[in-house]
Amino acid sequence: MLKKAEVMQALSHVQATDNSSNIVDAKHVTNVQIFGDEVEVDVICTQPTLHIKKKLEVDILKAVHEHANPKAKVKVRITVPEQFAKKAEQIRGTELPGVKNIIAIASGKGGVGKSTITANLAVALAQMGFNVGLVDADIYGPSMPIMFDVETERPASIKVDGQSKMEPVESYGVKLLSIGFFARNNQAVVWRGPMATKALNQMIRDAHWGDLDFLLIDLPPGTGDIHLSLVQAVPVTGSVIVSTPQPIALADARKGVGMFNMDAINVPVLGIVENMAYFTPEELPENKYYIFGKEGAKHLSTELDTPFLGEIPIVQSIRESGDVGRPAILQENTIASKAFNEMAKNVVSELVKRNKDLPPTEVVRITTMAGCAPKKEEV
Repeated sequence: MLKKAEVMQALSHVQATDNSSNIVDAKHVTNVQIFGDEVEVDVICTQPTLHIKKKLEVDILKAVHEHANPKAKVKVRITVPEQFAKKAEQIRGTELPGVKNIIAIASGKGGVGKSTITANLAVALAQMGFNVGLVDADIYGPSMPIMFDVETERPASIKVDGQSKMEPVESYGVKLLSIGFFARNNQAVVWRGPMATKALNQMIRDAHWGDLDFLLIDLPPGTGDIHLSLVQAVPVTGSVIVSTPQPIALADARKGVGMFNMDAINVPVLGIVENMAYFTPEELPENKYYIFGKEGAKHLSTELDTPFLGEIPIVQSIRESGDVGRPAILQENTIASKAFNEMAKNVVSELVKRNKDLPPTEVVRITTMAGCAPKKEEV
């Protein structure tokens, strides 16, 4: 028969949702009852979000089975004390001072060039005269420090209204924060969901962004913790989905659109960008080779009744520019820069429509966007 001490020892392997320590040391375990091989655990959760509560339940089940009794029947009752629920509501209901529009850049599948699109979009918007910030929220694979040639930079600390804030690193007119600034080049970021969520919230809320027309959020691939945490933390104005024309990438892009369109999230999708759309050899500038399929993302946008924001070709200079930290859009009058500029104008155009036709976004419930303008205008 199980003993309470054995169960408590097992529960000491579960991290508290406030990341302070384990749930036993944090005194988040309020009651443990044992009836033969049945175990009932009452535990406190400091965050009211569904995915965090579910993860806490799963972690407790796993801990009891691994460290106490693999055949135990475990029932978990989770409560969120009123002070934590109110605090979460206050955080969710607070807009970012001075930030007009928050745009999430997402992709269902990894490797489709989402970060490259985000970096060039940010610089394009800055060149149009907008004030632009960028959060590299790809916690496990941050690449913006390389793409903006600021690998050795570190955010400074600044006092704002008596509070200590991070001062974003600036490059090519874009204010930038990335987890890459806080981890060594050879250091893997191995974090559980709550830790990644906390890091994202700190980069967004504990930074001095100043007045921004756009804050771009470069999300990780897929549909997970970071995506949910973002829409629950700040009012996302709209999202942009990046895909290649390849059917296997389009299947995941469809899921990305579906995630933002969910009733519980309801973030407007400004449109879809098709990356690696075609290849044009330098010696044959009139030729187009559709290596990954032809106009797949364009057809998907039509099918989903979602704006098509543009197609970006496969050009060697785009890859080279990212590797050396100088976004390709900075090379004037090239195939790549023209494609990125057209895409950026379409994003601004869709954003202008979104802000004209739809009410301001609310946290946890969000809306869609649109945009276009060679010169700065009110968005």
